[in-house]
Amino acid sequence: MKPFWKYFFASVLGTFVTFLIIFLIFFGFIVSTISVATTKPEVEVKDNTVLKFKIDRDIIDRKSTNPFLSFNWSEMKPASHYGLNELLLNLKKAQHDPKIKGILLEISMAPLGMGITEELRNALYEFKSSGKFIVSYGNIYPQKAYYLASVADQVWLHPEGNVELKGLMVDAVFLKNMLEKLDIEAQIIRHGKNKSAVEPFMLDKMSPENRQQTFQYTNTIWQNIASQIAASRSISLQRLDEITDSLLAINPQKALHSNLVDRLVYQDEIEKLIGLKFNTDTTSKINYMNITDYFNAPDPIKRNIDRSKRIAVIYALGEVVDTKGDEQTIGTKNIPEAIRKAREDDKVKAVVLRVNSPGGSALTSDIIWREIELTKAIKPVVASFGDVAASGGYYIACNANKIIASPNTITGSIGVFGVIPNAQKFFNNRLGLTFDEVKTNDNADFAGINRPLTSYQKQVILQEIEKVYSTFVSHVANGRDMAASIVDSLGQGRVWSGVDAKKIGFIDEFGDLQYAINVAAQLAKIQNYKVVEYPEAKAPLTQFMEAFENARLQKNLKNQLGPYFRYFLTWQNLSKIKGPIARLPYDIYFE
Repeated sequence: MKPFWKYFFASVLGTFVTFLIIFLIFFGFIVSTISVATTKPEVEVKDNTVLKFKIDRDIIDRKSTNPFLSFNWSEMKPASHYGLNELLLNLKKAQHDPKIKGILLEISMAPLGMGITEELRNALYEFKSSGKFIVSYGNIYPQKAYYLASVADQVWLHPEGNVELKGLMVDAVFLKNMLEKLDIEAQIIRHGKNKSAVEPFMLDKMSPENRQQTFQYTNTIWQNIASQIAASRSISLQRLDEITDSLLAINPQKALHSNLVDRLVYQDEIEKLIGLKFNTDTTSKINYMNITDYFNAPDPIKRNIDRSKRIAVIYALGEVVDTKGDEQTIGTKNIPEAIRKAREDDKVKAVVLRVNSPGGSALTSDIIWREIELTKAIKPVVASFGDVAASGGYYIACNANKIIASPNTITGSIGVFGVIPNAQKFFNNRLGLTFDEVKTNDNADFAGINRPLTSYQKQVILQEIEKVYSTFVSHVANGRDMAASIVDSLGQGRVWSGVDAKKIGFIDEFGDLQYAINVAAQLAKIQNYKVVEYPEAKAPLTQFMEAFENARLQKNLKNQLGPYFRYFLTWQNLSKIKGPIARLPYDIYFE
């Protein structure tokens, strides 16, 4: 027997070592592939250069620090998003670069949100104000894409293309009838006046109050967008409304005659037309450079940066959850730790909290609020809002020294609710499952989904909901220097656009992320500072394992669900919340 066990364990050990070697080779290949793709040498910018800015991917607040997060495992190559942070930095760099003559926007898709789109549009407008040109070209311009493109000196369209100028719509999903068909009762516990937050579970359409508030913020955002398009294209607002109401821009010739576009051209004609229209030096060839390559170009302005003076930009992105959090969620560990690290670093003189979140866990929101409260006692804290900073997303930033947002930002939604499904009839009638119980105490069965709550249990939850709401209101009142009664009257779960939020005092000023950084520097009374970003990247092996675990499942689900994949992510993140919820009543996407 001894020889048998000797050879058996030798085989097992040999197999283990073989798999370990294969894994290390595979891991080394992945790391080297990503390293080659993401680490590029400094590039030389030639005279008479035009930047090609292809909007062919999502634009998010911050480019991922995890090179594995967006890795395409089927094609074995990175597939990254644009980070708004890197785009703003490089557009500013190009604005002052004498070798850059202009930008060619090649648009094939729309950016994600209206807030980020406006921030990018403002950065392009500032670039153009330096005397350099911008030309935009698209086969089709989705509405958000056209809003961005309208800042250009010339907007060109494919002869068979169109401009999808149609106005804004919020298409809310209501679950009441579906739950009834499934014999599932949504047990709703809410603060008495907070109506709209739970409407998807109890109604089959918007209440009049919710319809009015939704129209209000949608209309103010549209008016902001329309006024900017009209000004850029030298069209009256009345005429733009006529074009929009009649869908005239769907026809390329009508889009041209309506002055929404300047030329109908094929893609192969673009470079020649740019040379004829904008190249004043006819003896010099235009050199084209992709903006992603320009990221590695040297800054033409030699800045005297004092590395002992820093501004920390902390990115709080995604749902607020009761887990530790990651680059796509705001958790109990990742954001609080980042704030503490910035607070305890003597080199960090001010903090900018960049928020793009519909909210979520009230408990996690309060943990982060506390970290901001401790930090602003030592150094200035400025909040910068992206597409959305609502409910828990507003909670975490309401006590900042200053709040900066876009007119297109969705914010407010000061309200708290809880929804506990009672699936007893679903289990009994649909699945044939029954349950029996043995318990040691009266409420040992508290909050189970296979039975209804007792009236006492509902009362306990309601008291907790009202306590959390009261705390939320008092935090906003103290942070914004407003009376609690005023905040309560403006709260009640109501959603506001950035335009109206400024009028009622929920934000201080309009501006983008860079403007928020400038405000933080002014409050800290520093110049020539270095910007550092948090949360910091994890160790490569940790990033690899976390990304590998989720990448294949999410990729398959995204392929199967298509545009509805975002609803799956919302459900997945809501399942990570254990207590009262401070969140938008539904996800808001403007097409």
